[in-house]
Amino acid sequence: MRVTIYRQLVATVVMAVLSGIKFGMDGAVSAFLGGVVSIASVVVFAFVVSRYSGTEASGVLIAALKAEAAKIAVYLVLLWLVLAFYKNVSMFGFIATFVITVLISSRALFVAENKVVQIR
Repeated sequence: MRVTIYRQLVATVVMAVLSGIKFGMDGAVSAFLGGVVSIASVVVFAFVVSRYSGTEASGVLIAALKAEAAKIAVYLVLLWLVLAFYKNVSMFGFIATFVITVLISSRALFVAENKVVQIR
């Protein structure tokens, strides 16, 4: 998850800079908030998944479903908070950064945390 969060942070900073150049300070803040929404949900997902320590397939599936539900709840709450309380939101920067960071997090299963893979 650390690699995924790092990639999301990089994408958020790049999008904030680009949105800031194109749309000014509100564009930069909006892009930053779009990334934060996604990053926060990934952190919640990782926290919920990390609480499970069993080895049964049914338990792993239940833990994954709970974590996914928590992630979606965080998405919805944070999206609502930003759109309800930040009146100068630049929708392009906000939504574009949110979508890009969500796409990065969807690839998390394909990212190895460490480069060394041992085959036994």
